Amino acid sequence: MSAVHPRYTKQQFAERGDRIYEREILPALGAEDEGKYVVIDIETGDHEIDHDELAASDRLLARRPDAQVWLIQVGSRHARRLGGH
Repeated sequence: MSAVHPRYTKQQFAERGDRIYEREILPALGAEDEGKYVVIDIETGDHEIDHDELAASDRLLARRPDAQVWLIQVGSRHARRLGGH
C-alpha cells in the first residue's frame, strides 16, 4: 500500500475539516460523544467516531484508503495539544 500524500495546505485542511465538523457532524452529536474522536475525510465528508482515535482512523481508511484525514476531539478545539498547559 502506498502512502497518501496531502493534497491541501495545512490551512485548507483545517478550514475544510472544521467546516464539515461544525456543519454536518457536530449538530448530530450528543453528550455521550464528549471526548470521542472524529476522523473526517475532508474531500468526501465521510467520517468515523470513536473513543479510540486509531480505531476510528482504521475504519475510515478501510473504506477510503486515499482519504485526506482531519482529526478532532468532541468538546475540544483540537485533538492533541503540544507544549505546556
